[in-house]
Amino acid sequence: MSEKKDITKEYSNGEVTIVWKPGLCMHSELCFHGLPEVFDPKARPWINAGGADTGRITGQVKKCPSGALSYYFNENTSSGEKEPADTAGRIVEALSNGPLLVHGEITIKTADGNTTRKEGRTAFCRCGASGNKPFCDGSHRKVGFEG
Repeated sequence: MSEKKDITKEYSNGEVTIVWKPGLCMHSELCFHGLPEVFDPKARPWINAGGADTGRITGQVKKCPSGALSYYFNENTSSGEKEPADTAGRIVEALSNGPLLVHGEITIKTADGNTTRKEGRTAFCRCGASGNKPFCDGSHRKVGFEG
């Protein structure tokens, strides 16, 4: 994986920190359509953690289908705790005309034998056009994938 895909950025309003991993983003646009006061792709930085209250922010971040957006409450940062992912069971969800989402903690083993741990939601490419295989990068929209 390239360095760009491993980038993690954090934006805080003092109470909650929004974590953004651009390498996981599949550009569903749910974030900025759902809460444009916080997520504005035309602004720099594109995340304004002070743009809405914590409840609205966490509610919107939970809707991120790829897991590129997550959050943790700042009161827990000293112990390293973050909001726990639902690991009681895994759910696999095929999004209409989009990726295959796996909810829960998983380990991915690549063809070359490397392993990666993911938690929350992981979006896998179903269209075959992703430049970040096996993960979805939003290419399904560009190629008109239906399925």
